[in-house]
Amino acid sequence: MNLFALFPKAFLNRRLAVMFPLGFLSGLPLALTAGTLQAWLTVEGVDLKTIGIFTLVGLPYTLKFLWAPVIDRLVPPWLGRRRGWMLVTQLCVALGLVLMASTSPRHQPELLAAFALLVAFLSASLDIVFDAYRTDALEPQERGFGAAVWVNGYRIALLVAGAGALMVADVVGWPVTYLLLAAMMLAGTGIIFMSPEPGRIATAPHTMAEAVGAPLKEFFARPHALGFLGVIILYKLGDAFASSLQTAFLIGELGFSSGEVGFVKGLGILATLLGALGGGLLMARAGLVQSLLTFGALQAISNLGFVLLAWAGKSSALLVMAIVVENVTGGMGTAAFVALVMSLCDPRYTATQFALLSSVEALGRVFAGRPSADLVAWVGWAQFFFLTFVVALPGLWAVWRMRERISAGQSCSATAPA
Repeated sequence: MNLFALFPKAFLNRRLAVMFPLGFLSGLPLALTAGTLQAWLTVEGVDLKTIGIFTLVGLPYTLKFLWAPVIDRLVPPWLGRRRGWMLVTQLCVALGLVLMASTSPRHQPELLAAFALLVAFLSASLDIVFDAYRTDALEPQERGFGAAVWVNGYRIALLVAGAGALMVADVVGWPVTYLLLAAMMLAGTGIIFMSPEPGRIATAPHTMAEAVGAPLKEFFARPHALGFLGVIILYKLGDAFASSLQTAFLIGELGFSSGEVGFVKGLGILATLLGALGGGLLMARAGLVQSLLTFGALQAISNLGFVLLAWAGKSSALLVMAIVVENVTGGMGTAAFVALVMSLCDPRYTATQFALLSSVEALGRVFAGRPSADLVAWVGWAQFFFLTFVVALPGLWAVWRMRERISAGQSCSATAPA
């Protein structure tokens, strides 16, 4: 099938053109306070216990809903409600990276930790406003493809700030590497000026109390609000369980080497990019509900590939098949899921509601690890992966039960109160 034949001419606009670079800028700082920072600390000879403490730097990404109401409430005096915040936070992220580059991990670990925490906080804030801008700027029929393009930019940024930064650091050193990435963030502010102002500009909350309480009150005042929450929690839950111990299964149980798994995971990233892009294009034709059902079913079925792998034992061909299929379908499901979350946000409270709903979805990823380990010990790997397929089914049922409300919500979001 020719995917480009599915590409609507209406998608050739500035709103969608900026999604990829903005997604790239959103993803760039993440690795610089996580895996890449750990590599820098290790090279500098920082002890393992200190490196372990540095992992707490990532907390702002899970707690960002706490200050999202501030971004909904306050409107900068330049570039409008969303783009003004985008400019401020992006400039501050670039400055924070410069501060990290000027600090020695060996001699000033506490100061570096403080700067890394600051960058993580600013980067999480950048994610809040980027999510809000994407939701406000895209038309309902553009959201699936727009989300897919955004995800691709985000994941490529993770490669640049991860593997790319490691290779550059070998040549020019870590401080210069961080300065180069800070310069990239600074140069990226030009994209903000090129980004169009959202066509639907809602009035900001009048008080901070309204910014905190009104998003929750508005959401739970909707008919079937709990049903929407059920979809959010359950839709990616099977994926969360299947991926929670995947690396341990491939290396510890089947005996693949770290290099083999790393290579196939690299193929998986490419498959995710293709899946997200293809899923976004297909959504333009199929619509949100049909896409959620179809992509969700494919996500669930992809988990059965690991059942085959567990039965067959160490098989490189089955490994590639299972990883590629899982990532293609996962990318498709992610595009549909992000479009769903965008459709559920009231334009007055986009930043807060998107942050809250995405945090609810993340609970599955955070808490799946321990129950997964218990299940594997109880039933074995093949049965465990079959159960992840079963766990995915309630999400499909929830989408089916809420299909009319999801369709109505998608159409209503274009005409939400300003």
